[in-house]
Amino acid sequence: MAQTKRVTLIVHGLVQGVGYRVFIARIAKELNLCGWVRNLPDGTVEIEAQGPEQMLDELAIRAKKGPIHANVTSVLKDEKTPDINLDRFSVIMDVN
Repeated sequence: MAQTKRVTLIVHGLVQGVGYRVFIARIAKELNLCGWVRNLPDGTVEIEAQGPEQMLDELAIRAKKGPIHANVTSVLKDEKTPDINLDRFSVIMDVN
């Protein structure tokens, strides 16, 4: 069984108002990852994802591409300690 890892991705570029969060949620569910995605006030998108390293790497690759109307300029990755409370992937709709 693959070791569970957890990462935070901060995605820069034209990533709000283009369906980016729904795109990431669909991919995360397809890859059987847990976590969440949300817009941040500075115009970036934050992704918290947990699962096997290979699936997290695939998520990061797809996050760099984004949906058709997005224009991703960079993705910053930070590894974190796994969180046993993460059990599904969700879209956080409000940053406040």
